[in-house]
Amino acid sequence: MTALIDAAWPVLADWRLAGAIVATIVAGVMRGYSGFGTAVILAPVYSLLWGPRAGVPIMLLMELLVSVQLLPGALKDADRRVVLPLGGAAALATPLGAWILFTADGESLRRFIGGFVLVFGLLLMSGWRYRGSRPLPLNLFVGTLAGLLKGSTGMSGPPVILYLLAGLEEAKRHRANLILFFATIAVVSVVPPLLGGLIDLPVLLRLAVLLPIMAISVPIGARLFHVIPDRLYRPFAMAVLLGAGGLALFG
Repeated sequence: MTALIDAAWPVLADWRLAGAIVATIVAGVMRGYSGFGTAVILAPVYSLLWGPRAGVPIMLLMELLVSVQLLPGALKDADRRVVLPLGGAAALATPLGAWILFTADGESLRRFIGGFVLVFGLLLMSGWRYRGSRPLPLNLFVGTLAGLLKGSTGMSGPPVILYLLAGLEEAKRHRANLILFFATIAVVSVVPPLLGGLIDLPVLLRLAVLLPIMAISVPIGARLFHVIPDRLYRPFAMAVLLGAGGLALFG
């Protein structure tokens, strides 16, 4: 027991854990409100704090548990015809993306994550969306791209979000589609880091602190979905994305 305490204390007393707690609260509220936000906020912030190989596995484990929390309420509203091919292709491509996580230079990968989030935030702010149809081959292509990103950076959301938000569906359908997609690949995404030895004691200790905070924050965001108009939420969400991406890119 003493040895465990001695090993845990440097992890729990680290000032970076406090920064991660703040980011986790913001990400949890965004995820509960919009159906996305966990990875695109936490991947760059956690990578800045601990490096991609330590930060991404924490985020992947958290994403898995949050998806389980949100999935039951979203199943009835999701368009499975579109989402399941996306999720299936992403699940198959995720292990290949994980190879990049294991082999890429940590500093370069962190800056790529930050730059990618910045570009994604700017695209959302511009109002650009894919405006075409959603045939099966295109669903598989977008899903494969998302899986590669999921395995390497923890972020599958940006291409899928821009793709799924193109439709004329109501906000409830968009949110449910995103929740179902993230849930379909959440289990697969944690397997490569687990087999590769990236999920170690420090990762589990940080997860033990951050997961309850996320579990509390997500329901708060879900309740706000029924209260706060989208026109007030979007500026805040975009500012958070740009801030997180900027920190990882230039920090």
